[in-house]
Amino acid sequence: MTTTPIQPTATVRELIRDHYNALTQSERKFAQALLDSYPAAGLASITIVAANAGVSTPTVARMVQKLGFKGYPQFHQALLKELEAKVSGPTQRRANWASEAPATHHLNRFAQAVTQNLEQTFANIDSDGFDQAARDLADTSGRLYVVGGRITRALADYAFTHFQAVRERVTHMTASSATWPHYLLDMAEGDTLLMFDIRRYETNLLRLAELATARGVRVILITDQWVSPISDLARHTFNCWVEIPSAWDSNVSTMMLLEALIAAAQEERWPATRERYERLDELFNATRLFQK
Repeated sequence: MTTTPIQPTATVRELIRDHYNALTQSERKFAQALLDSYPAAGLASITIVAANAGVSTPTVARMVQKLGFKGYPQFHQALLKELEAKVSGPTQRRANWASEAPATHHLNRFAQAVTQNLEQTFANIDSDGFDQAARDLADTSGRLYVVGGRITRALADYAFTHFQAVRERVTHMTASSATWPHYLLDMAEGDTLLMFDIRRYETNLLRLAELATARGVRVILITDQWVSPISDLARHTFNCWVEIPSAWDSNVSTMMLLEALIAAAQEERWPATRERYERLDELFNATRLFQK
């Protein structure tokens, strides 16, 4: 059987998505079982994972080869590495890149990593999904809520500042999860919740998504390439590549995607947004906030 070479940064989830149309019915059954409990459903032996999915062992073997793996052991190791990457902290992240760092200046390594992150991020965005997310963000028939986590709350603040100018009815949820029930109290069907969640994924954000979607709220998730568990609840999920030669992940690609969504939502509401900008400038002039 001919296999397609595996992209170095591709996750098993992405490989399944890319090769899904080429899978047989039984292979799709295993693929769906894996995605329903990802990556745990693929961490046991091939015999056990096949039995749990209700398919034969040869079916599992054929599917992993179609994804580009030489065999089940390589597939299994890929899932283990993804699991390790999801839970790794700053010390382990630095150890990962430092062990393979080329003998070039840090600025060059950093620039190369950021460029690759941007290319991977935008190459994996579905344009139709992006357009629909922009329409949801611009839809003033419902309220827009914005929230981030320990690191991503800065992105949430940036998003709120811009969306609050683009449209009315925007709420910036505080970083304190103790206050979230107060926001949930007013959430209703047709509202939109923009969420930011990157590794190590925060359990309070997942619980918030569960409670919000139960009320009919549309969730738009911006996450990393390993994918927050919130994706199972989100109407739209955008994966951003974030690894750089540092103990910390990069938010460059995340910010670029966010700015693209802001610009698209702005165009969805133009010229109403233009009138809003003009009124905002009048208020800035009245308060003398900026120097002339």
